[in-house]
Amino acid sequence: MQVTTVGLDLAKNIFHVHGVTEGGEVAFNRPLRRAQVLAFFERLSPCLIGVEACASSHHWGRELSKLGHTVRLMPPMYVKPYVKRGKSDAVDAEAICEAVTRPTMRFVEIKSQNQQALLSLHRARDFVVRQRTQRINMLRSLAAEFGITIARGVARAIDFAKGIIDDKQSGLPELAQDVLRVLSRQLVDLHNRLGWYEITMRIQARLSRQAQLLQTIPGVGPVTASAVAAMIGAGHQFRSGREFAAWLGLTPRNHSSGGKERLGKITKMGDRYLRQLIVVGMTSRVRQVSNHPERADPWLTKLLQRKPARLATVAMANKTARIMWAVLTRDEPYKPHAA
Repeated sequence: MQVTTVGLDLAKNIFHVHGVTEGGEVAFNRPLRRAQVLAFFERLSPCLIGVEACASSHHWGRELSKLGHTVRLMPPMYVKPYVKRGKSDAVDAEAICEAVTRPTMRFVEIKSQNQQALLSLHRARDFVVRQRTQRINMLRSLAAEFGITIARGVARAIDFAKGIIDDKQSGLPELAQDVLRVLSRQLVDLHNRLGWYEITMRIQARLSRQAQLLQTIPGVGPVTASAVAAMIGAGHQFRSGREFAAWLGLTPRNHSSGGKERLGKITKMGDRYLRQLIVVGMTSRVRQVSNHPERADPWLTKLLQRKPARLATVAMANKTARIMWAVLTRDEPYKPHAA
């Protein structure tokens, strides 16, 4: 039987495949060990393979594409409605096989190794930032038990930690000094390590043409630019800038029914890391309105006269996301409209 469509349910060691013929007949539904996957698909004629976009899915997408197959990655939340009943690997593989053939299904573009390498840099940096925040919070709470308060800000916490390491904080029990000294050394080490991530990220942003184009947009720096370039590439998987903004979760939630339109807060359905970077960048632009009115965007200035600052920030992030899509798909720098 000529297999035309295969649903592949990924796992760490035991995978599951569900294949159907052109007539819809089930050709196989069986488990595969990790070492058997490539050999199994080498024996199959080129066909359509559906995979849920999850951990290691981009790797398998690249490997199976090399064998001549057409691989389509799908968001797991869009595959779930096709699960008939229960939860098992066989049922999941069947649902994936069914979902990949739907004409309205939305797919995820397979990332290259370079894209994933740059994303790994961003993930590691974000992880180190969170670890540094944990150390600072622990240092604050332990110091507060002895009546010592640390001023707000990372720089103040780092200065306090260096003082602890240099034995400048006296009057504490010896055991407490030892505990604070160990935490302080960990904090300073993480802070220094974070500098390496940021320098490397700026270097990578200079080497990427897409990141360079994105940095021509006001409020977009090297960190945001390299993250967007690594995540979506040229952006051709999105049909419009609005679709990209919706994917980021920057569009209002729709509760419309009966001909009445009801829009709520933003959906926050997309990548949280990207959305956070863009919103933080637009927050700096909102501050420019009061600090440097001559540099402010006229559209943003008028919006702030009618709406709260946070709402204006998110609206500006939505607008910037659409501009990002236009810059990437047209492969040209941002050109602001003449006033």
